[in-house]
Amino acid sequence: MKKNFGAKAVITPLPVLIIATYNEDGTADAMNAAWGGQCAGKHIALNLSASHITTDNIKRTNAFTVSFADKKNLVASDYVGIVSAKDEKNKLEKAGLHTVKSEFVDAPVIEEYPLTIECKVISVREELGEVRVVGEVVNMTADEEILDENGNIDIGKLEALVYDSASHSYRVVGEKVGNAFKDGAALK
Repeated sequence: MKKNFGAKAVITPLPVLIIATYNEDGTADAMNAAWGGQCAGKHIALNLSASHITTDNIKRTNAFTVSFADKKNLVASDYVGIVSAKDEKNKLEKAGLHTVKSEFVDAPVIEEYPLTIECKVISVREELGEVRVVGEVVNMTADEEILDENGNIDIGKLEALVYDSASHSYRVVGEKVGNAFKDGAALK
């Protein structure tokens, strides 16, 4: 038997994305965003509140980076999501995070995260207090420690965090359980 919950959406898991930008004074800022993901081969879509400093920074610089929060950086990742740069100007420093300027876009790369995607903005649309940002991937960097023997990203080694909206918790992505675009062929 199934239980009805009414108008409640639980789309889970959601990636825990750390969005980094530069403030007007040139300092780095970052926020934790669960409402985002890949929306095409080389595009990332983010749904952000219009009230975030990060949203203003994206509109001004037309650039941002997306890092994937990982198990090792769980506390810092949660911190940048619950503390606004409006209240804490040094929140990255307090979180123990360090940045370098991207070689490809006008946005910072956070050194502690092993996988980062650098994006230029291709569209911004505001609707109902939300801002939908679509960025084109310009570059992706990965620490060698998360690469497999063929030099590709190994999500298991990354230990990426996902947000479980049903239980308001973080979980870790890891175990490979099948082969995409292959295992279903057994039913042909």
